[in-house]
Amino acid sequence: MSSTREAKRNLLRERLIDAAEIELNEKGLKGLKARDVTKRAGCALGALYNAVDDLDMLILEVNSRTLTHIGETLEVAVPNPDAPAETILQSLAEAYVDYAIKHRNHWLALFEHRMPDDRDIPDRHKQNHAMLIGVISPALAKLRPDLTADQLTMRARTTFAAVHGVVYLALQGQFVGVPMPALKSEVAALVSTMARSSAAASTV
Repeated sequence: MSSTREAKRNLLRERLIDAAEIELNEKGLKGLKARDVTKRAGCALGALYNAVDDLDMLILEVNSRTLTHIGETLEVAVPNPDAPAETILQSLAEAYVDYAIKHRNHWLALFEHRMPDDRDIPDRHKQNHAMLIGVISPALAKLRPDLTADQLTMRARTTFAAVHGVVYLALQGQFVGVPMPALKSEVAALVSTMARSSAAASTV
């Protein structure tokens, strides 16, 4: 009996995540409401709290899917790991920009959602975020073979933050942001500058 109950709970959980994905895509993070999600999922409002605890946890589940999709997108973007490091980094950056533009609301929710101060993010969700750094590291290691593992991780974080910041400000329409028509070319120029700077530093 308990296994049947758990199977039903898992099915309901997947329906709620599916519904939240659609609602988030249509309305953005600020417009996401528990009542709208449960209505789309075809269940009572109280069912959400039995299946995924609360709306914050449901958003984390949607964000986990988004991270998985980004990871798959980035993996496909670099089919040849033996390509030059700058080529790989450019391919990753272009794929990242394309994903952010195409899936704007999901991408923004990934970085704008905050858990309440008295609650921690589960470890598995933190590990999913680490994927964004891990995918950059092999290319950076080609440019900076002199770096230790910890230094390489830090440099990968910095590289990601630089590209991400440009994309985020552009998609938010901030005054200091790059105009959308120039976003790809400016990101490419940034990646080229960072790659060449890293290569030069390794020969010093």
